Amino acid sequence: MPGIDALCRRAAKAALAVASRGTGVRGGRGPDLGAGAIELSVVLADDGFVRALNREYRGKDEPTNVLSFPIWGPSGPTGGARGPERAVMVLGDVVIAYETVRAEAKSQAKRIEDHLCHLVVHGVLHLLGCDHESKPEARDMEALEVSVLAGLGIGDPYAPRSAASTA
Repeated sequence: MPGIDALCRRAAKAALAVASRGTGVRGGRGPDLGAGAIELSVVLADDGFVRALNREYRGKDEPTNVLSFPIWGPSGPTGGARGPERAVMVLGDVVIAYETVRAEAKSQAKRIEDHLCHLVVHGVLHLLGCDHESKPEARDMEALEVSVLAGLGIGDPYAPRSAASTA
């Protein structure tokens, strides 16, 4: 996909902008970004690789579209923290199963670029401490995603699709 690096970078920066404004990222559970450089990686992998990660780290032997691996824990950074010796805050990794993303986009009649942006935003929000384990958390995280994506010119990925829009 031409321009995939720029697309992922743009989506990640948009999600990080939400955190830098201090809006929406739940109760300070994520890392304090402060000012300065932030580093994270976005990995585009095949379904087999993501399935192996999902099995190893989540106990689910199935592919999934996105996994996030933050480098901080409940008590704060566990590595890569900004400090006098390190001017960069390392957040972690977002791993995306490109084959799954492509198949989902097709089955949901979405542009693959839009779906990929959504999953990058979703993964970065997880790195920032957002989650969707409970209904209130899911509602809040989805609202953040919709807001970030709107700023990128991408429609609400959770909006019901009419039969006419998917035909």
